[in-house]
Amino acid sequence: MTVTDPHAIDVNDPDRILEIAKSNVDPDEVLHAVKDNADALFTWDYGKGQREALDKLYEKAKRSQWNGSTDLDWSVEVDLDNYQPLTDPFETAYFYENRDSPCYGMSDEKRHEVDIESFRWSLSQFMHGEQGALLCTAKIVETVPWIDAKYYAATQVVDEARHVEVFSRYTSEKLGGAYPINPHLRLLLDDIINDSRWDMTYLGMQIMVEGLALAAFGLVHSTTQEPLLKQMLRYVMADEARHVAFGVLSLQEVYDGMSSAEIRERQEFAFDAALRMRDRLMRQEVWERVGVDQRGMVSHLLAMPWEMKEFQRLLFAKIVPNCRKLGLLDAGDGWLRDRFTDIGVIEYEHHEDTTEEYVSFDLVEGDDAPLAS
Repeated sequence: MTVTDPHAIDVNDPDRILEIAKSNVDPDEVLHAVKDNADALFTWDYGKGQREALDKLYEKAKRSQWNGSTDLDWSVEVDLDNYQPLTDPFETAYFYENRDSPCYGMSDEKRHEVDIESFRWSLSQFMHGEQGALLCTAKIVETVPWIDAKYYAATQVVDEARHVEVFSRYTSEKLGGAYPINPHLRLLLDDIINDSRWDMTYLGMQIMVEGLALAAFGLVHSTTQEPLLKQMLRYVMADEARHVAFGVLSLQEVYDGMSSAEIRERQEFAFDAALRMRDRLMRQEVWERVGVDQRGMVSHLLAMPWEMKEFQRLLFAKIVPNCRKLGLLDAGDGWLRDRFTDIGVIEYEHHEDTTEEYVSFDLVEGDDAPLAS
């Protein structure tokens, strides 16, 4: 991964963010190749249960499988004409009532179009991210040296395949099609897969991408009134919580034995991933599709007052405490703490980490109620 030095660039420069989109030279490609530089490791030590926490997670994963074809009610109609997003009124005012906004004075009909396209875009990125997780977890099965981790990662491969399946079906059958992968997300996934070190696959996918996904799914689950999506996210979140816990439990052991220079490299890796995930939330593809000036809208979003960025900040509510649990926040000179402070997410450091929290996401018979957070 090419690590971003926040002292060398302006992390709030809209041109830097929009420049990334130019890397997507073939937006209509169907197959995308990424060189995987890792070695596949066999282990002849089959002693199951040597890492008790991972063994517990593996046993829970085996008991928690669900079928997206039969456990979800696909007969539910999704009425996009009457789709009513639950949005922050302050954020809505910033978008549509602020004279500096490219969306100022937009008609109700056009606002509805923006809402629908934003909804479709979000679900599309969820789907693409899940495929990234599918490939990364298959890589973890190959590269992690412990049999307990291989066992659990194999169950996650099945989980991720199921997630890709249900998001693909939802976007195609209920939303009329999906957006292509956002360039910021695509480049992040490319770098995670391309790195030869297995712990970087864990950090990039299990901690950063999956951590943000878990928080994003929780926010949508708690606000949507659409019953099929609510049920689907409830099932997916039960899996995702285990996946993030798998990353934390595995990396704790590894990072305890690393040098300060190695830890600093992981801190930089984590921040670069966080910055890319923040940048993809600018939704450049949506603004282009609805005819709103991309640069103007990205600039307007970056200039949004601190108190109005609650949704963006909340997406890091799982990442920051898990980085603290791993010792990455304050290692060395506290480099990662300073960077998370720069982008406004350090407030979540004392939220519950996912090593034990995943139990609260367990499914029970007939459960489609809101989750405890």
